Amino acid sequence: MARVVGVPKEIKDQEGRVSMQPDGVAELVHHGHEVVVEAGAGLGAGFRDEEYEEAGARLVDGPDEVFEAADLIVKVK
Repeated sequence: MARVVGVPKEIKDQEGRVSMQPDGVAELVHHGHEVVVEAGAGLGAGFRDEEYEEAGARLVDGPDEVFEAADLIVKVK
């Protein structure tokens, strides 16, 4: 069963990590899932939005869009 996985940007002060790297997105997409990533979610960890798009993610503008679209949310903490 395919799922929509959401990756919001972390909001804790001084948090630079992201819950999923682009290679993880590619793996989920390869297995038939959709991944929705909030724009800028990976910047603190050194991943550009373009890397997520190239891996197959759909970028959205804010956390509300991630939470509305996803069946499952992936967070750092």
